[in-house]
Amino acid sequence: MRSFPRMLRFWTALVVILHLGAFAVAPATAGLVASQVTGTTDIASVRDADMQVVQRALENKVVAQKLADYGVAAEDAQLKLATMSDSELHTLASATPGLPTGADGTTGAIIGVLVVVILVIIVLKLMNRQVVVR
Repeated sequence: MRSFPRMLRFWTALVVILHLGAFAVAPATAGLVASQVTGTTDIASVRDADMQVVQRALENKVVAQKLADYGVAAEDAQLKLATMSDSELHTLASATPGLPTGADGTTGAIIGVLVVVILVIIVLKLMNRQVVVR
C-alpha cells in the first residue's frame, strides 16, 4: 500500500516549505503600547484617587460595623471625608491597603483547607495507603 503519490508528496513538501519560510521571514517584535485617555475615568487628581480608596474601605462590612459600634453613621463619615484636607485624606487612604477587599476572608480559608485535605487524600491513595474517615 502506497502512502502518497509522488506528485502529492512534492506539492505537500512545497506548501510546507513556503509556509515555514513565510513565518520565519519577519522576526517577532514586542513592546509597550502607549496609554491613551479613554475618558471613562472619574479620577482627575490625587485627592479623587484617595477619596475612592477611602470610600471603598468604608463599604467594607468590618469597617461599617466598627463605625456603627462607635456611634458614627455612614452619612456622618461621608461628610467628614468631604471636609478633610488633602494630607489627612492621603494618610487615611495609605492606611487602608491592610483591609480585606470584598468578603471577610473566611470563605477563602475554608476552601484552602479543603484543597489541602483533598491533596493529602490523593497522595495517600497514590501511595496505596488506606484512608479511613470515622
